Amino acid sequence: MTTQDPVADDPAYATALDTAERLLGFRLERFLGAGPGEPDNAEDFKRIATIHAFGDVWPRTDHLDTRTRALVSVTIAATLGVLEPLRGQLRIALHSGATREEIVEVFLQVAAYAGVARAFDGYQIAAQVFAEAAES
Repeated sequence: MTTQDPVADDPAYATALDTAERLLGFRLERFLGAGPGEPDNAEDFKRIATIHAFGDVWPRTDHLDTRTRALVSVTIAATLGVLEPLRGQLRIALHSGATREEIVEVFLQVAAYAGVARAFDGYQIAAQVFAEAAES
């Protein structure tokens, strides 16, 4: 279902992209188009995933506020060892009011329950994001 302008054609997608920008501090569009060698439906996957995460899940603040949801997401990404998504989750956590100290505590928890090696891998990404935030 690839269209000429998926954002203009899908208000839910546009809203999700706006939410992502608010949480991350930058627009996602540059990451969402089909790249060289990707099939036509790659854009559909990226659009659907974006709508689900940033349109359906992140706005749910009745029971978990955005800051808490961000810390949970950092924990999950670090535990799974998905380092590029972790980078985004760390940015969201910082933009949502989580402190660097709270994020370090998350890595202590990851070390205790998912392993020290996994926590150190993730913390290297956190240190990069902390430095990036200090520069801006």
